Formats: sequence, structure tokens, C-alpha cells
Amino acid sequence: MLQQVKRFRPSLKHIVFGGLGGSVGIMGIIFAGALYVVETVRRPKKRGNFDDYTFSPYELDLPAEVVSFPPLHGTYQVSGWFIPRPQATTTILVCPGYRTAKSDILGMSAHLWRAGHNVLTFDFYGHGAAIGTPITLGYTEMNDFFGAIDYAKERAPQTRLGVIAYSMGAAIAIMCSARNTDIEALILDSAFATHWGVIDYNVRRVFHLPSAPFVWTADYLMWWRARYRFHQVAPLHDITSISPRPILLIQGGKDSIIDPQDGTLLFNAAGEPKELWFLPEADHCGAYFVDRIAYTKKTLSFFEQYLMKPRLQLVEETDDEQHASSGPDQNLSEAS
Repeated sequence: MLQQVKRFRPSLKHIVFGGLGGSVGIMGIIFAGALYVVETVRRPKKRGNFDDYTFSPYELDLPAEVVSFPPLHGTYQVSGWFIPRPQATTTILVCPGYRTAKSDILGMSAHLWRAGHNVLTFDFYGHGAAIGTPITLGYTEMNDFFGAIDYAKERAPQTRLGVIAYSMGAAIAIMCSARNTDIEALILDSAFATHWGVIDYNVRRVFHLPSAPFVWTADYLMWWRARYRFHQVAPLHDITSISPRPILLIQGGKDSIIDPQDGTLLFNAAGEPKELWFLPEADHCGAYFVDRIAYTKKTLSFFEQYLMKPRLQLVEETDDEQHASSGPDQNLSEAS
């Protein structure tokens, strides 16, 4: 004889505890995912078996000097190469990106040196050299950039300073230049607009899940682990302060690391003079490899126009000089 199956009817207690258990499970997943994001960003770079198998100034016949200098704050030393150019009137800082070594940008450093610039390229502490220290996404690294400015001013005090920077380095160049007017011209390749945005973009791309809970939690965890919040790394808010110093933004349309729209956001926020060079086929920091000749020409032309040519500045004329001048409106002269 078949027994009658009793239909299960959950009680209020079952519903409440089941809901709580599910919520705890979801919260645990969010917390674990956010912690993974934070620890991935901060994870110290490990030394690889082939880290020494890189190009150096020797291969490019560059008279580079191994240098080190202190950051704005900190007890460590930032390592770099200074490539002096006799009679140079300019010094260009060449800044790599996240977990990128200065050796990776030697090609552009060589082009700049041959065009008549002093060049200072350096590793952000923990990113290039394999030293096993926790890193951040631009927050603590700003100290290294300020240290590089101070070193360049001390080493070549009569020169004007420019910067070409990549990815995180470009974001840092924006934030530091908004706080320091020594950098007079900026080329920014694949800069992210905000720390929040770059984390959000990568969470969506990797996990294919709604990103807001993970990013919001990671923001608080970053304060716990590294003592800063995402809003403290926001080049989009700082770039407005750089004008009237010129900016060239370079952005690839197939960027897999930052949202390609970040270039447009930064361009719209920047003041004049500014230019956005958008390459639809380029990946992150890939514009150079899409067209090496065009990239090099554009870079050298930018610094020649805005940095190597003498600045125009107002000159107060005496009464005698005004009478001697050939016209009443000649109040501009080129600074030597």
C-alpha cells in the first residue's frame, strides 16, 4: 500500500535561518573576492629566473649612469638611470607602469636622448626591482615621483622638466603634477581615470559578476591593509589643475587593463592645451607597437614644441625702451 507523502511546509524559523545562512554565504563570497582583489594589487613582486635577461643601456649605446635617490617620504632608495646629454636644456622623466621595470622603456628613453634631452628613468619602488615589498596602485608611489623631480632639479638645475609616463606611472604623473608645477609638459600613455574605475573594470572583466559589492568592500579593505582609500588615487580630479601646461593623452581602443573610455574622460576634464591620440587597434600601452615611427615622431615633436622652444613671457619696458621700440605693442620677447 502506497504511503501518502507529506508535503514540506517551511516554518518561519526555517525561512529566517535559511535566509541568514544564504546571506552569510553571499557576504563571505563578496569578502573573499574583495580580499583577493586587494591582495593581488598589493602582492610583492617575486624574483623570476629570467629577471636579469633584459635590455640595458649598454645594448643601446647609451651613456647611462646608475643612480639612486630618496623618495619624498620613506627610508628606501629609488633606483634609476640618468642619461646626460651635453648642452641639454631639458630633462625628461620616463616612468614605467604597474609591475614594470625601467628596462622595458629604454627604447623611448634612447629616442629622447638622441633628440637632445637629458633622460631620467626609474623603477617605482617594488614594481621594477625584485625587492619583495608590498606595493599600491599609485598611492605610495607618488613619493617616488616627487623624489625623481627633486633629483632631476638637483642634477640638471638649469633644464626644463617634462614627463612621458605609462599606465600607473601616467596616473601618478597627473596627480603629482597637479601638486607640483616643476613638470612643464606631460605625455600620458594609457592612464587610468580613477583607482575605483580600474578595479571595477577588471572585476567585471575577470569575474563576469556585478562589480559594485566587490569594489565597495575592497575599498574598505584597502584602508585596512594599506591605509588609503580608492578616492585618494583619482587622476580625473587632479588633471584639471595642470593647465596651462600642455598634455598629450594616448589611449588604445582595445585596452584590456583599463576602460578605453578613461582617455576620453581625462581629456574632457583637462584644460588647454591638450590632445588625445586615440588608436582603435591598440591594447594597453600598445600604441608604440601599432606604429613605432608615428609614436616616436609625435612624442619628440610634442617636447620640441612645448619644452625645447623658448618660453614667451611678458617684459616690462622702461620709458626709454618704449620710445626706442619700433611699435607700441612689442611687449613680448623670447626668454633665452
